[in-house]
Amino acid sequence: MGKNIGFISTRFAGTDGVTLEASKWAQVLRSMGHNCYWFAGQLDKDPAISMLVPRAFFQDEKNLWINARILGHKRRDDIVTDAIHETKVLLKRHIREFIQKFDIDLIIPQNALTIPMHVPLGMAITEIIAETQIPTIAHHHDFYWERTRFAVNAVNDYLRMAFPPNLPGMEHVVINSAAQEELALRTGCSSIIIPNILEFEHPPKTSPATRSAIRSELGFKEEDIVFLQPTRIVQRKGIEHAINLVRDLNDPRCKLLISHEAGDEGYEYAEWLRQEAREMGVDLRMLNISMRDPWNDTGAGHPAKSLLDIYPCADWVTYPSLYEGFGNAFLEAVYFRKPVLINRYAIFVRDIEPKGFDLIAMDGFLTEKTVSQVRDVLGSTQRIQRMVEHNFEIASRHYSYGVLRRWLNTLMVNFFGFKSENQMAQ
Repeated sequence: MGKNIGFISTRFAGTDGVTLEASKWAQVLRSMGHNCYWFAGQLDKDPAISMLVPRAFFQDEKNLWINARILGHKRRDDIVTDAIHETKVLLKRHIREFIQKFDIDLIIPQNALTIPMHVPLGMAITEIIAETQIPTIAHHHDFYWERTRFAVNAVNDYLRMAFPPNLPGMEHVVINSAAQEELALRTGCSSIIIPNILEFEHPPKTSPATRSAIRSELGFKEEDIVFLQPTRIVQRKGIEHAINLVRDLNDPRCKLLISHEAGDEGYEYAEWLRQEAREMGVDLRMLNISMRDPWNDTGAGHPAKSLLDIYPCADWVTYPSLYEGFGNAFLEAVYFRKPVLINRYAIFVRDIEPKGFDLIAMDGFLTEKTVSQVRDVLGSTQRIQRMVEHNFEIASRHYSYGVLRRWLNTLMVNFFGFKSENQMAQ
């Protein structure tokens, strides 16, 4: 018998990594015979199976007021404490209503007990778990101790309580081995590693005609060589390295396209990138459109463009990130069979590189040797074909939906002690 599963976070909308992974998890859970429901402060899910509570959004006015007084400070006023608890109580009431409305059997907080973008929401979820003992899979993407912006704060008592909590009836899921070790060291919580995944069982299909049409719509000529930076415009993505690469290739056909908007962490970096590109004579395009989640098949009224449209337009993917919890864009590039320039960030070196992918890699800075390697690969369609097929085959073994399905089966058996008929058929 299928279970009713409630996903809870501050946001399930757009194309941030948490939203995308939650949609994939929901796809797999539905294929196993379960029903999925959504609770968040910003949503692009079907209203019939979701509950929108604007106060749960991390950019809610009250939450921004709280964050301005607890981040970068070591002491908090009693008025801030009162505001945190007032918001927590309100959100607890809504979460209880969500659980009752959809008869939820298990909740999956998505990063809401991991990074304290919304402290009252994390506290509310923690208290609900403690009071109801509802089965919980806490899916952790990036912890607060991994980000310098949370290093100085006035809520260490709440962080120890709820980010994440160590409670009975909870299973913790992390996306890399470093997070697993650090979580155990800091909290005593054991966890399992489930890396980010894609449906390699069903590779994307795009016709040359469709690819040409979308490239034309985006303003590219047939002879252009499009380098795609498929990330949000935030500083840790190292996008300046992609600009430097296009400059150093010194080929007027080479253009750089950034697929996502700026926003979550401000617009200054985006403006600086534009200025750098102008000064270097690099043709930089920023889509500056809302992108829809291609794995969200439960909503309506989405923007027309998704990653499924943008990736096929690219000839190359740049991924020079300084830090990543895992690396969704890397996996997407492999899924769409694109050659990749990657910066060897720590999690890549530890968890991904040993799998044996064929990539062009840089070590924190761009060298002439790296640029020459990119130039050589661009000049050989046979080399590109060997590279992308090899990478697709490796990723199929380690990062497919089947990997996630096996882990979720195990977790569901741990909670409920049986497999549904649909699960047994898998």
